[in-house]
Amino acid sequence: MSKTVEFLFDVGSPYTYLAYRHLPVIAQAHGARIVWTPVLLGGIFQATGNASPAEVPAKSLHSQVDLQRWARTYGVPFRMNPHFPINTLALMRGAVAAQMQGDEVLQRYLSAIFPAMFEQPRNLGEPAEIGAALAGAGLDPVQFLQWIADPAVKEKLKQNTARAVERGVFGAPTFFVGDEMFWGQDRLEFVAQALAG
Repeated sequence: MSKTVEFLFDVGSPYTYLAYRHLPVIAQAHGARIVWTPVLLGGIFQATGNASPAEVPAKSLHSQVDLQRWARTYGVPFRMNPHFPINTLALMRGAVAAQMQGDEVLQRYLSAIFPAMFEQPRNLGEPAEIGAALAGAGLDPVQFLQWIADPAVKEKLKQNTARAVERGVFGAPTFFVGDEMFWGQDRLEFVAQALAG
């Protein structure tokens, strides 16, 4: 059986963006497949009593420096979104819907949304800005609106989020290798060690 690493993600998290950029490097190096699991970070916070680092002034200030350090370490572009934090409910429903269309559609979706969030930041709390980002990647903004209104999509995101909480998840990014959980993109080295077995 091939190795897998499950990646629980919310596109509104800057540390999740860094993991999105670096996890594929680790997975490829270890011949592992990534299992993508969209979750709603706000729902996880609400269920666990956790909160965004943005809500703690000193932590928020430090994160500005820390995120730049990690972006340089990984050699990836990064600009903090001036509209952060953004309510990601529609975006994460979009991720679930895209995944329902197949992995290729999910990857096209994420390759539109993550850069629009943390490379060339847009206010993705605004439907028109989401539409522009999707259109730029060849995805249909009208179809996106239909997707996120689908009751099956809404229910799947709720299920993913509830299941994450049941498994002990309290933030994003979170990774599972087998039953072992790793939280935070700064634990990716431990993910690599687990995949090395």
